[in-house]
Amino acid sequence: MSKPLKNNYLVRGAWGVMALLMACGGKPPSESPVPAPTRPLPTAGIAGQPVSLLPLTLMVAEDSLHWTSQLGERRAALTKSDSILGALLKARAPEVSWVLPEDVRRAAHRAPGVVADPDQMATAVLRVESITQVPDPLRSQLRTLAAVAGSGGRFVVVPAALIYRRPVARPEGRTIYATPGAVGSAELSIVLVDVRTGQVGWRTVARGEGDDPWTALVRAVKSLTPGLP
Repeated sequence: MSKPLKNNYLVRGAWGVMALLMACGGKPPSESPVPAPTRPLPTAGIAGQPVSLLPLTLMVAEDSLHWTSQLGERRAALTKSDSILGALLKARAPEVSWVLPEDVRRAAHRAPGVVADPDQMATAVLRVESITQVPDPLRSQLRTLAAVAGSGGRFVVVPAALIYRRPVARPEGRTIYATPGAVGSAELSIVLVDVRTGQVGWRTVARGEGDDPWTALVRAVKSLTPGLP
């Protein structure tokens, strides 16, 4: 084989490898992925309607944060998170007729055997980004719960998971968070479900940072309603 022909094959091979990497979305190993921006809560589409805000069932924190003592007992921490989320959404999105987690829970307990316990539902599965259709039996459970707790409302907002992590550094050394010296970040996976169709109509991960879990969560929830202080 002549050298020009051999070099031609080498060039083609190099371009083929580059094309394959681009097609597969390959990135240099040192590059850290930048999280997608938080999508605002679509209040215009649910304004004036009863919308049930379900209780949070999944909360975890990286061990390196050492926030175990600040979070306290799991059930108490979940209840406090529900309270923060409900209070902020009610204050910052008053155009929606929110049915808060404690009211959802109370309505479910009044109909045992008919409505599933919202604290025991498999809502955490909805944190998976690829899920666009709520699977059964969760779909039917949400529909029944909305009918009982939300006076037949069509939509429910589900906080699927709350994860506390160390702030993520960009390749150039800066973090993705705005607060200097933040100890940790809250990542709140949250979705809006149409219980009649079972479709996930909106989802996002709300992020906030702080030197304690509750400050981080407050800032994460506030990011769902941008434009307000």
